[in-house]
Amino acid sequence: MMIQLFIKIFGTLLTPAAIKFYHTLKNPEVTQRNLQIELFQCLVKTEYGKYLGIESLDNWRHIPIVEYQDIETWITKQRESQKSLLTPEKVIFYEKTSGTRSAAKLIPYTQSLRRSFNHMFCVWAHDLIVNGPKFSTGKIYFCISPQFQEPTKNTILTLEDDSEYLDGWLRVVLSPFLISPPGIQCARDADEFKHKLSQALLVAENLEIISIWSPSFLKVILDHIKSHHQQLAFELQSEISAERYKLLLETPVYSQLWRQLKLISCWDSANAADSAQMLQKLFPGVLVQGKGLLATEAPMTIPLIGARGCVPMLDEVFFEFEDEKGEIHLVHELQQGTVYEIIISQKGGLYRYRMKDRVHVTHFYKATPCLEFIGRTQEISDLVGEKLHSEFVRQVLDNLPLAETSFKTFIPTNFPKARYILLLDTANTDTNELAEKLDALLQQSPQYRHARLLGQLAPAEIIVNSRAAEILSLYKTREGKKWGDLKHDILSTAPVNKELLSELR
Repeated sequence: MMIQLFIKIFGTLLTPAAIKFYHTLKNPEVTQRNLQIELFQCLVKTEYGKYLGIESLDNWRHIPIVEYQDIETWITKQRESQKSLLTPEKVIFYEKTSGTRSAAKLIPYTQSLRRSFNHMFCVWAHDLIVNGPKFSTGKIYFCISPQFQEPTKNTILTLEDDSEYLDGWLRVVLSPFLISPPGIQCARDADEFKHKLSQALLVAENLEIISIWSPSFLKVILDHIKSHHQQLAFELQSEISAERYKLLLETPVYSQLWRQLKLISCWDSANAADSAQMLQKLFPGVLVQGKGLLATEAPMTIPLIGARGCVPMLDEVFFEFEDEKGEIHLVHELQQGTVYEIIISQKGGLYRYRMKDRVHVTHFYKATPCLEFIGRTQEISDLVGEKLHSEFVRQVLDNLPLAETSFKTFIPTNFPKARYILLLDTANTDTNELAEKLDALLQQSPQYRHARLLGQLAPAEIIVNSRAAEILSLYKTREGKKWGDLKHDILSTAPVNKELLSELR
């Protein structure tokens, strides 16, 4: 009863932030205009603003639309000089992105930017308390992403779990409810990390919320528990109930291990959709809720139960949207059913920054468009001129009998000859027949067919490996990327090397 009372009080504390946000959804044009003025006033006070020579808000569109490499020199100078060149506000740290599709980036964080994430969390938590499952224990696991590499004196701060995006007061309030395995950040390798996390989650019998990034991350942990269930039972016998011990000795049913689990928050759109659906099957009755569009650079959209979708963070991020003709639109100008690429300006010193994320306007909530993430731009693989696009590959895979498959990704390789390989975690069809059908469907692309007929590309191949997602993730962590938030694209654009290919086989 005390915990339920605390949750109710916590929801009441969050109500002002939620009311403020819901008010913005009624008039997105005014909200965005006010934020644009605020951001412009910050810009003109900076060295970057003076360099651009922008003096009037009417000249906003004279500010260049940039990608990271366009302002990398400014960020580097700002970090080395410790002067605020892109923002008049003090930079409190630089967050290293996971760099799953390109080289890692260093994103400056100000207190205002951190508060943007904090505000998003408050609105999300309020919505769940008011409209979501009835929580009774409040126990939550926030994703932890070790990097398994030796720290150096030049290491840039990386946020280790979701809670570190929050202000100090919120972390203090939430700390008694967090599942935090002791010493897990000192794990020497992935096996030790998985084992320690498995132990902590199994001890937390009253776990109600799991907040992760990639759904395949949780599947890896569940697979570890399944493979080591008897060992874990013996190790934890003194810390768990007799009933739980008996469940673990047998092949565990996950939904029985965490009977109070009510929410799994994870990516559930684009390439993560299949894995999210897999989690829903493993935990029937649990709300598997998509995170919306959230990046190191900014919180962009937030899922709301009443909205039946994700709405943009109108009062924290200024949005511009580029359509397929290259024309720029504001939030209130968006059309239902249209696809746009997102350009943001936020409170950490990024102005008119191209995110390379594409969204689809599904419907409207109040007066605000709901946005669904549908993929990244420039997802093209080109080994010999075939120019395969991720959308085409997705259509091909949709026409294959892969209903029971929860992980699939298409990778190029040059070993022993240029070809494409479809990685699956499971398959119920003969792989040779599946590979023949895959190659035939790919030849619907004239460029791919041309390359096959000329012998530039070998036939497509299928590799089935239940650990495919884990092996790919561990490979990327060796490059310094964060395991828990890695994205596995439907189409990888970088050819895999011989060593990784051998491990996958």
